Amino acid sequence: MKAVLSRVVGGPETLVVEDLDAPVAGPGEVVVRVAACALNFFDTLILADRYQFKPERPFSPGGEVAGVVESLGPGVTGVAPGDRVIAYLKWGGAREKVAVAAKDLVPMPAGLDFVPASTLCVTYGTAIHGLADRGELRPGETVAILGASGGVGQAAIEVAKLLGARVIACASGEEKLAFCRSIGADEVVDYEAEDLKVRLKELTGGRGVDVVYDAVGDRFAEPAVRAMAWRGRYLVIGFAAGEIPKIPLNLLLLKGCDLRGVFWGDHLVREPDAFAEEMRRIMDGVVAGHLKPHVQATYALDDTAMAIAEIAARRVRGKLVVTPA
Repeated sequence: MKAVLSRVVGGPETLVVEDLDAPVAGPGEVVVRVAACALNFFDTLILADRYQFKPERPFSPGGEVAGVVESLGPGVTGVAPGDRVIAYLKWGGAREKVAVAAKDLVPMPAGLDFVPASTLCVTYGTAIHGLADRGELRPGETVAILGASGGVGQAAIEVAKLLGARVIACASGEEKLAFCRSIGADEVVDYEAEDLKVRLKELTGGRGVDVVYDAVGDRFAEPAVRAMAWRGRYLVIGFAAGEIPKIPLNLLLLKGCDLRGVFWGDHLVREPDAFAEEMRRIMDGVVAGHLKPHVQATYALDDTAMAIAEIAARRVRGKLVVTPA
């Protein structure tokens, strides 16, 4: 089978495509033929050894897949060859077949296609866990989403609207802001051209935002905290802008607000029942048309490096998906 491999530390240009032996399902595992593998910003970090997980090389990028169960290992029950499933792998999805622990599979409902299904675990999973669970976002509250035009932000806009919130999308450039409006944002802020704290205050009549969903970090974090409302919740999603910010703790005291970590990757391991229910809720929302994953483009397996380079250059709105078939 074909697989995209990272053999050395570096950027997407270091990836190679090679032929490997097809995997064999071990105890408790299944082999899934990959129909679609979604890419994320963390793929750029993991290739450069800048992510919290550092897999042993060689490894394949691509943390989430959708496909068809091909074979079962010893002791596997509750799943059968031919079942359509999705799975979160952390890495390893950019190849034609993968071996996956059966317990990590989530069945796909009828009416859901492989390409959009492959995009749901990381971005929508993070959004619903972050906003509904950790953020306790309530109908009528205002949420500011930083990095709103990317895959994580796009999912957060849709999930926040589904939860009944008012959404202020924060991104850079009119094209990205127009995209945020097109998927439901009520207001937009260009945080490269405007003072983020001042604009968020203006858009909330001086009250501040109830929830900040921050996938960007760096220099945008502190002004966002300063624009929070009393008893607000600041959700730490990631650091796509580069530097991990240092927040003055006196701001939390003065605003009576919370700083909350959203570690979705550990959530699904520590709280698997909650994760499974969240994924069912998300997939039902997609089938019903309430959630509409945006896939900017699909790529052949051989072009995975090109796709990850687009993500690294921040030219992507929504998600990119590799289709090994």
